[in-house]
Amino acid sequence: MTLTPEIIVLCGGLSSEREVSLRSGQAISSVLPGSRLIDLTADVLPDWLDGSRHVVLPALHGGWGEDGRAQAEMEARGIAFAGCSSAANRLCMDKVATKRAMRGAGVPAIPEVAFAGAAKPTADALVAALGESIVIKPSDQGSSVGLYMLEGEAAVAKALAEIPASGHWMAERRLRGREMSIGLLAGEPMGIVEIVPLTGVYDYKTKYTKGASEYRFPAAVGPELTAAIGAAAARLFAACGCRDFARADVFLEPDGQFYFLEINTMPGMTETSLMPKSASCVGLDFPLLVRRMAAPALARAAQPVRL
Repeated sequence: MTLTPEIIVLCGGLSSEREVSLRSGQAISSVLPGSRLIDLTADVLPDWLDGSRHVVLPALHGGWGEDGRAQAEMEARGIAFAGCSSAANRLCMDKVATKRAMRGAGVPAIPEVAFAGAAKPTADALVAALGESIVIKPSDQGSSVGLYMLEGEAAVAKALAEIPASGHWMAERRLRGREMSIGLLAGEPMGIVEIVPLTGVYDYKTKYTKGASEYRFPAAVGPELTAAIGAAAARLFAACGCRDFARADVFLEPDGQFYFLEINTMPGMTETSLMPKSASCVGLDFPLLVRRMAAPALARAAQPVRL
């Protein structure tokens, strides 16, 4: 007799996104009957996780849970898990590497200046390369952690002085227009969600404060542009080696040109999250979305081991 494995929802961890991860995990587990929610208080998998009895649905945002290390450990231990492989997580956590994949797949991406915290460029060099309106952010963090939205050389200089002499960073021209996101399930694009932050900036606080942003879904975008954004998102998903699910962030400028910013392998699943809103555009409510996210891992767990 074959037993159905127990679904373990992992959340928490030690990253700067721990609180959001806890909320995502609780929301996911609440609609998966029989699942077990585990709050990780260290960046390590539980010893008792067993690939013959368990399947993991991770809700680990940032750090060890999203940069491929947790997935590599599960792969090494033969534990089936939902979401992208360790290699895809590692690539997508690096925004500079993701942009290389974008360009290779013909996905529109704006130029960036990448730098280490220990070797920061000068403000005048960044302004000369990118213009007066600049965004600076870590190249290996999510949820808008450490985001600077800057106007003018003096503001850029001040931000550079605040950035610690550690970590990896990137600067880009600040885009103007409409900020959007699109979820992907099994590599297929779902609906486009437009984000309208009431403060004007979609930063960490705005992203996770209920009522701080308005969301329009499906976004008011014409059918041809909707199709073009969806097709580009699917190319990016494939180019990064993603599987099961992801969410891509895109910016639409007033002239109709769009640029992808990144692809998120561990999309938020809280009450304010974009992935469930995108899924609702194609008729998937939250419980069905979660079941669809978990299904491929359950299928992989059922595959016989080939010796």
